Amino acid sequence: MTRRFLSVGEIMVELAPAEGGRYAMGFAGDTFNTAWYARRLLPADWRVDYLTAVGADPLSDDMLTWIAAQGIGTADVRRVPDRTVGLYMIRLKDGERSFAYWRGQSAARTLADDPAALAAAFAGADILYFSGITLAILDEAARARFCAAAAAARAAGVHVAFDTNLRPRLWPGPEAMRAGLMQGAAVADTVLPSFDEEVTAFGDTCPEDTIRRYREAGAGTVVVKNAGACCTAWSAVEGRAEVTPPDVAEVVDSTAAGDSFAAAFLAARAGGAGLAAAVAAAAALASRVIGTRGALAPDLFEEEKAS
Repeated sequence: MTRRFLSVGEIMVELAPAEGGRYAMGFAGDTFNTAWYARRLLPADWRVDYLTAVGADPLSDDMLTWIAAQGIGTADVRRVPDRTVGLYMIRLKDGERSFAYWRGQSAARTLADDPAALAAAFAGADILYFSGITLAILDEAARARFCAAAAAARAAGVHVAFDTNLRPRLWPGPEAMRAGLMQGAAVADTVLPSFDEEVTAFGDTCPEDTIRRYREAGAGTVVVKNAGACCTAWSAVEGRAEVTPPDVAEVVDSTAAGDSFAAAFLAARAGGAGLAAAVAAAAALASRVIGTRGALAPDLFEEEKAS
């Protein structure tokens, strides 16, 4: 029986640093990156689909063709005639990235404008995944529609996973950001926050503060990422676990560290792995991804095939 992983959010045109001071164009975005890694980690009897909205222009056509070529379904993507796709540029310094964005006319901001289509797409999923960026690009009314649809899917048995993934500049202000994050957490079974971001947003003093907040919001599993330090996880069934990520010789590019972590964790859990084992698998993949350049690292999977 085919099962389905549905990731929801915004995929953008990416301009990433290349050799000689040039930039290479590709397509990426946090929840799409997770879908890309999930496709490579989940067995063949899983479908991996992406839900977003794009324009009706040639660049949007190219994007959808490329998504499909990655083995990811696009049947739920909405086409919006008077919009296009967003663009971002990555700047790297000592392996850490900063971004410049151009997304004013991004069609993805309308992805929750059709509640019936949203509900239909969610209802067919086994795992539904979204992020803080997914919520941040939506206006208040659209965010409420999105979370209502996710809550209905969860009540019907869909496993809902939420990566808090903070981008403060996308929110009207700190209070709106905190409210939006808790709105997303309230409809999620699994919450995947990053401790440094939780310190910024909520003033947490330790990972236990983060776990407590999302546990009280209704999550059954919380995994607190902490850069290269110990990951602290909790589940209602298995209790608490701590996992120290592998050492990384050189951080080349931290882009998609959290995105790949989420994919590996959810794929491992879907395959029946225990909490600590799933966190270890996620940390291992993220540690390899940050040793490569760019959000997507196909060479890692080619290496595995070769071995």
